Amino acid sequence: MEIKSIDAALFAKLFLAGAGRLSANKEWINELNVFPVPDGDTGTNMTMTITSAASEVSKLSEYNMTNVAKAVSSGSLRGARGNSGVILSQLLRGFSKVVSNYDVIDAIVLANAFQKAVETAYKAVMKPKEGTILTVARGAADAATELAASEDDLVIIIEGVIKKAEYVLSQTPEMLPVLKQAGVVDSGGQGLVEVMKGCYDALIGKEVDYKPDLSMASSSPVSGTRPPREDIDTADIKFGYCTEFIIMLEKEYNEDAEAAFKNYLLSIGDSLVLVSDDDIVKVHVHTNDPGLAIQKALTFGSLTKMKIDNMREEHEEKLIKDASKIAAQEAEKEAAKKEEEAVSAASSAHKDMAFIAVSAGAGLDEIFSALGTDVIIKGGQTMNPSTQDFINAVNTINADTIFILPNNSNIILAANQVKQMVEDKNIVVIPTKTIPQGIMALINFIADRSAEENEEQMNEEIGNIKTGQVTYAIRDTEIDDIQISEGDYMGVGDSSILCVGKDLSDTVLEMVEKMVDDESGLISIYYGEEIDKEAAEELSARVEEEFSDCDVELHFGGQPVYYYIVSVE
Repeated sequence: MEIKSIDAALFAKLFLAGAGRLSANKEWINELNVFPVPDGDTGTNMTMTITSAASEVSKLSEYNMTNVAKAVSSGSLRGARGNSGVILSQLLRGFSKVVSNYDVIDAIVLANAFQKAVETAYKAVMKPKEGTILTVARGAADAATELAASEDDLVIIIEGVIKKAEYVLSQTPEMLPVLKQAGVVDSGGQGLVEVMKGCYDALIGKEVDYKPDLSMASSSPVSGTRPPREDIDTADIKFGYCTEFIIMLEKEYNEDAEAAFKNYLLSIGDSLVLVSDDDIVKVHVHTNDPGLAIQKALTFGSLTKMKIDNMREEHEEKLIKDASKIAAQEAEKEAAKKEEEAVSAASSAHKDMAFIAVSAGAGLDEIFSALGTDVIIKGGQTMNPSTQDFINAVNTINADTIFILPNNSNIILAANQVKQMVEDKNIVVIPTKTIPQGIMALINFIADRSAEENEEQMNEEIGNIKTGQVTYAIRDTEIDDIQISEGDYMGVGDSSILCVGKDLSDTVLEMVEKMVDDESGLISIYYGEEIDKEAAEELSARVEEEFSDCDVELHFGGQPVYYYIVSVE
């Protein structure tokens, strides 16, 4: 395929595809960040920036290079957020300024546009740092200029530009020690590469579904891991407030005024990015007194798109969240250790009756162990254990009768197969369809009774408990005349969808309301791995207040997939 020029319509198509690819990789790019500040959400900031421009381009009823370029430039500047977003907007602004003067983009125009993009972006940053998106952009521009000197096929040129950009990106850890320490490349540079790749895919006619307004799905590219942050202190954040706004100019604002304004902002902060475009000025600065920056800005006109973030507070929240994850990991390790000890004990000491239970989550594992489970099999929704997993567990237990608690309707059949495949032990499957049913079965087990008596008692009791589980919808659908949209919270009962909502706590309350009746006396809540203890306690308090006739118990479950599992008995 050979393409020697790009007209306005194709330029718009390429830009939208680039924006779409960036959007699709937003979460992954966020994970590349190493800086403990709100600006660290690079993928989000860049996506918001380019989506703003994409929205302007999508509104055009007809395409010419001038109006497409203006939509890209103005839209990106107005939507720019954070350092990475502002720099991206300046790259787009510089690029657009060149191409707006031509009817089509050829090799020379493309090379000049890349160079102008870099020049504009570097000017916008007071203290450019190498090893960032700027360095990647400069490498791409240099490649465009070099290739355009001897090549007129835009497919070949853009291939070379992307190849050079990826190489420079791979070298960013050598330029910034913090990147090397964290084992990641620069996130802003990665975002820029994704934009260029999206443009290239559209250029060669690749069948892709890059649309900026699609749901932001994570991808799994080859590089990028979450960096360690334990060596960073909030005291290292010199200026605590990330301050952003746009000035709608109403008074004279010339080069001298801009220079004076920049110097003033630098006297009260750092990380300054200040850019002007016709009748607006975009400001981003880190400062300990946002009010001073705002007061000064008001001398030039009115303000819009104001945003102030407390970076120290958000960093502390991030550290707390990371610490919680570490604690959860340690709990899983401890649970695994106890499981190994339990398996060892089960295989050595003979007993009349023993239990195997399927569980997912450190907290639930602890509960099942405390209730006398001999072997816990990791599994549940989305990770159903096989019949062989059950057989392996059975073979570790020295008991005459082994009760199996599948605790999920999708696992019962696999468990039942064990009865036909094990001859030297009596296998009894209690058809528990939920975690609460499994817990109920164990609570009602009495060691002094026979296996037959216990089987009968447990089967009877699991029918007396109601279970509700709250998760989220992964797609739009309709079930039992209930309209469900992707991302909605869903309260799933024993046999149907009980409720759907936009707020997690409200959805739980509505689900419980549909489970409780006049005979209900106990509500048990098990909160999952994504829920912190404080939020769970607040929910539990709401349930207690709403259902004052019932006792309410709160337990850490640590389960995936389901935010909350609730039982009513």
